[in-house]
Amino acid sequence: MRAMAAEDRLDLPMVGERQSLREQVAHALRAALITGEMRPGVVYSAPVLAAQFGVSATPVREAMLDLAKEGLVEAVRNKGFRVTELSDRDLDELTEIRQLIEVPTVTRLADASRAAEFESLRPLAEKIVSAAERGDLLAYVDADLRFHVELLKLSGNAHLVEVVRDLRNRARLYGLQQLFERGRLPDSGREHLALLSALAAGDSAAAESIMSAHIQHVRGIWADRPE
Repeated sequence: MRAMAAEDRLDLPMVGERQSLREQVAHALRAALITGEMRPGVVYSAPVLAAQFGVSATPVREAMLDLAKEGLVEAVRNKGFRVTELSDRDLDELTEIRQLIEVPTVTRLADASRAAEFESLRPLAEKIVSAAERGDLLAYVDADLRFHVELLKLSGNAHLVEVVRDLRNRARLYGLQQLFERGRLPDSGREHLALLSALAAGDSAAAESIMSAHIQHVRGIWADRPE
């Protein structure tokens, strides 16, 4: 275990007042966790993070406690919070659960009569591609989560949506930066557009194939093995 050094300073945004400070800080920290900017083994101090945000330490501590309830960080007595580490087995199990839940759920949605519903998600899918092309990893992760949540909402099963949201929040995409540097992140982003086209065409076989492959690609990204 090591304390946060100067080189570990995070590129965090200043927060405003449209949402509660606690919510804004939690969102920013969750994004940093998901992309791997906040790394396992580093203890993050609430006062130090608060100074970067330009707020008091209280909303940062509250946000960190929210993340601890989600299993993303763990409290380190009198020091701060440490990012929870995920083993290869953890990642394999998360991937298996997502395959079991998301693939059949999305496959069943394929229906040409619902094309308008799928097309309404196209702007969000295009945001994913746009963020990928410019290397905005936080925007990519945010748009990606919103896309999958909104798509799953079409199943009408709110509990399923929350389960998947929790699964996705627990896994950090450590390999996103490497995927962008290799010029392959936009390809991953375009899988969302291909999925919408298959669903709108009522092609359940294509939707199943794309969704399954997409989750496997994400597993590779988690392990920093995007190939």
